[in-house]
Amino acid sequence: MSLLTVANLSHGFGDRAIFEDVSFRLLQGEHIGLIGANGEGKSTFMNIITRKLEPDAGTVSWAKRVRVGYLDQHVALKQGMSIRDVLRTAFQYLYDQETEMNALFAKMAEVDADELEVLLEETGQMQEELTNNDFYIVDSKVDEVANGLGLTEFGLDRDVHDLSGGQRTKVLLGKLLLEKPDILLLDEPTNYLDIEHIDWLRNYLQNYANAFILISHDLPFMNSVIQLIYHMENQQIGRYTGDYDEFLRVHEMKKQQVEAAYKKQQKEISNLKDFVARNKANAATSKMAMSRQKKLDKMDVIELDAEKPKPQFSFKQARTPGKYLFETKELVIGYEEPLSEALDLTMERGQKIALSGANGIGKTTLLKSLLGEIPALAGSVTRGDHLEIGYFEQEAKSENNNTCLEEVWEAFPQFTQYEVRAALARCGLTTKHIESKVKVLSGGEKAKVRLCKLINSETNLLVLDEPTNHLDRDSKEELKRALKEYKGSVLLISHEPDFYEGFVTDVWNGENWTTKMF
Repeated sequence: MSLLTVANLSHGFGDRAIFEDVSFRLLQGEHIGLIGANGEGKSTFMNIITRKLEPDAGTVSWAKRVRVGYLDQHVALKQGMSIRDVLRTAFQYLYDQETEMNALFAKMAEVDADELEVLLEETGQMQEELTNNDFYIVDSKVDEVANGLGLTEFGLDRDVHDLSGGQRTKVLLGKLLLEKPDILLLDEPTNYLDIEHIDWLRNYLQNYANAFILISHDLPFMNSVIQLIYHMENQQIGRYTGDYDEFLRVHEMKKQQVEAAYKKQQKEISNLKDFVARNKANAATSKMAMSRQKKLDKMDVIELDAEKPKPQFSFKQARTPGKYLFETKELVIGYEEPLSEALDLTMERGQKIALSGANGIGKTTLLKSLLGEIPALAGSVTRGDHLEIGYFEQEAKSENNNTCLEEVWEAFPQFTQYEVRAALARCGLTTKHIESKVKVLSGGEKAKVRLCKLINSETNLLVLDEPTNHLDRDSKEELKRALKEYKGSVLLISHEPDFYEGFVTDVWNGENWTTKMF
């Protein structure tokens, strides 16, 4: 059964085309990984099929009565509702159905025998649907998902208004999984999960009976749960059977076949053009020359796809700092309540440290406390001499109406326009990206603009909060290479050991000092 049919879809932003005459069908029970380089349109695709965005052309048709669940991190959570209340709203349609069923039961006392039989059949079907959708074990299902995603650590009676962004996303993901829709649409669901809860979600999706589309830059996770790949490239969507590794093999083979056919055809074109040029003026051979010219005119010329620009990151080095970059004495971090025990931490010149641990324990709060962006609840932070700090925040602070060109030029007014364009191009952005407003870019493209400002500043300490969250594979590998070569020091929050292993000197586990007072 086809759940979703997309026909002749085209869409773009300004003069930048995202999709061009795309058609496909999504079938019941398919587990799909949606992949593509930053800016190829993965999030735009999700917005179009969920009707948040109207395409320029084409149609998007869902099957009747299909329930679609989308992990939307911008949904408002009402103050005064507990985590448990929000999770239980996943079953609201079943509560409404129970109310309707009870009204039919009450009506049975007032009807004749024929109408009673109809009502009994209708309520029986409703009762069966309630049972099949776990209505009579709602609380145990809520507890199961809450445990799996680590929500019980926050306290299920806690007001959702008091949650951090990452905790809030976990609650929305939990609600979505409890709804058990016919198709799940998941955009980077592991961004705010630690290893234990990623493992739980992996097992959940492996056993999910319905369909889902997954966007994830965590390739090992994606590989373990999908059976099909939708690949976005050059305004098209290609469909590949198998996991990501199989896609790479087939895609590379197809690319080599096209390149071989292109070279063969170019050689033939060259020979035909040469024959025509030499023989068209000769009366004896002019007919043969015309015949070859007609062949040239009718030829379906193979065109190779333009190579995507690959990022080249290289961090500029500031003067050497003092031996100690920072020292804390009995530092207690937090906002209204403490998130840590009293901490005595020291970071020395040359260290590259990964800060690990579950979400919500205060890793970002620690970074901001060390940088002096938020005050300590107790204790002190002493920063070393001659520090030049480059800080990459997990998310941009506000919506940005600048173009990429304006954004970087404001940070580096001494640059010429050519230098600004070249700097952005080295980060993997095309001319059309550079001239677009930052707010219309994908998450990965926005991250590249912020990285562009970081790598063009002279630093001796990089403080990076989840820098890989939205980056594609090539960008992530290039960032890892650049950090490995960087002569300065690094303090990094990352949920991806595969990313930081190989260049960090130390790993600090925040779970050793957190108070876990959520």
